[in-house]
Amino acid sequence: MKKFITVSISLLLAACGLDQAPVEPVEVAVVKSAPTTENQVQVDRFADIQVLSYKVPGFDELSLREKKLVYYLSQAALSGRDIIYDQNYAHNLRIRKLLSAVVATYGGDRSSEDYASLLEYAKRVWFANGIHHHYSSAKMLPGFTPEALAEMVRQSDPSRLSLDEGQTVEELLTELQDPIFNPNIAAKKVNLDPDIDQLATSATNYYRDVTAAEAAAFYAGRLDADPDRPVSWGLNSQLVKADGELIERTWKVGGMYSPAIEQIVFWLEQAATVAENDVQQAWIEKLFKFYKSGDLRDYDEYNIAWVADTDSRVDTINGFTEVYGDPLGYRGAWESVVSIRDLAATHRISTIGGQAQWFEDHSPIMDEHKKKNVVGISAKVITVVMEGGDAAPSTAIGVNLPNANWIRKEHGSKSVTLGNIMESYEIASAASGLSDEFSYTEEEKERNRKFGALDSLLHTDMHEVIGHASGQINPGIGTPKETLKTYSSTLEEARSDLVALYFIMDQKLIELDLVPSLEVGMTSYDGYIRNGLQLQLRRVELGNDIEQAHMRNRQLVAAWVYEEGQPDKVIEKIVENGKTYFVIRDYEALRVLFGELLAEIQRIKSEGDYDAAQDLVETYGVQVDQEMHAEVLARVEPLNIAAFAGFIQPRLVPVEEGGEIVDVKIEYPEDFTGQMLELEENYSFLPVTN
Repeated sequence: MKKFITVSISLLLAACGLDQAPVEPVEVAVVKSAPTTENQVQVDRFADIQVLSYKVPGFDELSLREKKLVYYLSQAALSGRDIIYDQNYAHNLRIRKLLSAVVATYGGDRSSEDYASLLEYAKRVWFANGIHHHYSSAKMLPGFTPEALAEMVRQSDPSRLSLDEGQTVEELLTELQDPIFNPNIAAKKVNLDPDIDQLATSATNYYRDVTAAEAAAFYAGRLDADPDRPVSWGLNSQLVKADGELIERTWKVGGMYSPAIEQIVFWLEQAATVAENDVQQAWIEKLFKFYKSGDLRDYDEYNIAWVADTDSRVDTINGFTEVYGDPLGYRGAWESVVSIRDLAATHRISTIGGQAQWFEDHSPIMDEHKKKNVVGISAKVITVVMEGGDAAPSTAIGVNLPNANWIRKEHGSKSVTLGNIMESYEIASAASGLSDEFSYTEEEKERNRKFGALDSLLHTDMHEVIGHASGQINPGIGTPKETLKTYSSTLEEARSDLVALYFIMDQKLIELDLVPSLEVGMTSYDGYIRNGLQLQLRRVELGNDIEQAHMRNRQLVAAWVYEEGQPDKVIEKIVENGKTYFVIRDYEALRVLFGELLAEIQRIKSEGDYDAAQDLVETYGVQVDQEMHAEVLARVEPLNIAAFAGFIQPRLVPVEEGGEIVDVKIEYPEDFTGQMLELEENYSFLPVTN
């Protein structure tokens, strides 16, 4: 599970028996980086996107062995980049290569309006890992014509284009015209409308010629040898219909995406040779064993071993992880995050993790839904070194894994807050003025300035550590993706948010010396209501409903408590000088409402109540108040704030003597386009059709 920024800036084998030739590491071409001042983190701005940089404090303090480990894991992180593009849409790789070829080699007028439009579109495609917006999932249309594209392609190096054997440039452009320019073709990457066939109307490349009903029936027929420890069926495959039969094309060495996965495995094998300890070496080996076998039982074994490693300083997430991009919630997007533990900042989050049983015991959910023995919560603040796949450029600020409920229950989970990522967000948003514009009183504004940063950290910590780790499913009830279907992700994020919201106003946090006063909780409540009912709407195109799970979650929570609290005026809606404000009048009463909604959502998850899930999400989380939406957009426009942000990645450069790595240096590039072209040149391993 991931936690995305909501405040401040708005704020993965047994040997399969195949003879494999050794995979050689790529030799990375260097693009010169420029110096970055301490307080300047923005490196690019286009469309609704702000590209930031982040620093990696503590990297130079690592031992040579640790630096080599980080370098090898980072190479594995970069090697899977092609996978996420292909997962997102079947034409993405071909389109990306075409755009990159023009940007790299175009010999025409680079000051022209058409080239400027193409460059912006290319940046948007790079940022979103495809032609659909990374957050709304809507198709992004270019600001240039098919004729202009054809002319720019003609003035670019044709050897860089992804031409099939015998295919001409003109035939390539004809093939891509509808995927790029037709708004009715592949209009949404993910369509969650429950009244239509979600697979037929989603552009995502997780299924081919399969209906939603056929996919559901296919997995309903899968039997688990141990029902209490279900396999995550479908997580690492594409489901296709061939000759009238449904088959899975597994993502593994020798299977679908093999060229990229072979590279990932190569670098993981190198990493295993410099592991910090035997425990870490064991899970790295189990990880590449899974990549080789494609057996999801091997994936479970990897996750169990990974969770058990709580002492290593260097860590990575690498595999098919989050299922938000699958309208049915089965298939995992490939991602990787490489990190080092922030030893100083980990105290805060580990304190919360150490009290997980207390929080569970004092939760407002029904007793039968509480875990009697909360086990194995490993909580830490990490310093990100490299991100890849679905984790970049847009990134989460907190992660809690693994996602399998039975592993979390029996073996625990790892919760991490991405400390340096959050710091860069804070720097970028410090002077935006967004919160002030939607805050009614000076008291609220001053409280946010004083406690906003601490609130952001604590909310993320509690969401990941005690939120996702809390509660249990009733015996005999299926997994949420089976019972709650398309609503499972939204309700899981809402449930975890509500755990954080309920306890951030608890005296226990003062006793644990985590907050100086409950004003931190008040700041959290102010920001959450403000964001859920207003601020996040700036990320939605006027006239559209909300599609993204996290955004649905936040509106659901805020709108529900606002409505339920109206008789007692818990939250007051004030319109003054044409501007709308939501002012909390009773924070304790609001906490009670958060607790009531938490109990209901946990009941829905524990009992697998689909009808209640559908009613809750569709009633409160989907539809947008268009009048309010227009107002928000009008008030935000003068502030000139990018609605979304993501990151350019550092570059790790090995220093070699006599063929041996003797050091690893870190550089901080400031050219987003340059980095995307560098990745295109050095980490393109898949064919354009897979």
